[in-house]
Amino acid sequence: MSAQILTELARAKVNLDLTVLGRRADGFHELDSLVAFADVGDIVTLDLDGPAGVHVAGPFADGIVGENLASRALALVARAAPGIRLGHVRIDKQLPIASGLGGGSADAAAVLRLLERANPAYADRLDWAALAAQLGSDVPVCLANHACRMTGRGEVLAPLVDFPMLPTVLVNAQSDVPFDKTRRIFAELAASAWNGTPQPVRDGATLDGERRRIRDSSASAVAVFVGYLGQRHNDLEAPALTLIPSLETVLAALRHDRLSNIVRMSGAGPTCFALCRSLDDARAVASRVAARHPGWWVRATQLG
Repeated sequence: MSAQILTELARAKVNLDLTVLGRRADGFHELDSLVAFADVGDIVTLDLDGPAGVHVAGPFADGIVGENLASRALALVARAAPGIRLGHVRIDKQLPIASGLGGGSADAAAVLRLLERANPAYADRLDWAALAAQLGSDVPVCLANHACRMTGRGEVLAPLVDFPMLPTVLVNAQSDVPFDKTRRIFAELAASAWNGTPQPVRDGATLDGERRRIRDSSASAVAVFVGYLGQRHNDLEAPALTLIPSLETVLAALRHDRLSNIVRMSGAGPTCFALCRSLDDARAVASRVAARHPGWWVRATQLG
């Protein structure tokens, strides 16, 4: 593309597990989650010759309510660096809205990456990760754009350097969800107060140990990681089931397929995923689910 037009893929974020350790004094929740990114997402383009602003198109553009997080990202960078070169952002919205895939956060993070690429003199002058944290809890990991263990309220990241490519099916029933879905799910969870003390992983496994197992095991990295994730869970899934009735139908559809291994909700939902042993298996599961439920959003992908 022209040097004046830059493009990023704002990849779908998937929480492979999610533990809520407690409610913090600042009102946020202390989290512990393994996060990976799919090879599907929104397409974000920055036209450096265009006026500063954001335009959204694509199949899910009409679902955005309120100020777009990408617009906030542009404004935040403009305030932090008054002389920085901005431009016009266009988002081709391919991910469902409020879906548990971090679409808005991924879009905002893509804007930050585009602005950093367009302004190399500011690469070290601005703390891009700190700007991301100001925009929302999921934006830092989306800015990093690679598999991480995410802790704190989302801003503390530990990269997973030996993370394998995981064949996966993503499914969203495209049913209506409350505009304040995430707040209501956390309220339903009624987490206890967070005292600031780190808690061990409940099954006793550590990520460092899991990385060693992947390197040393004669089994495939996918099989080892699927085994590890089978001991984990998403604390938000149970409260989400009380708020989003269609969620149980999606989970059942994925669990019903013999080629699905781990089946779980991502983030605060309602998108669910199934890990499979191969990309061909994932495509087969996706094909069967889409045939039975033609109104659903279904994608076979790989997480990594």
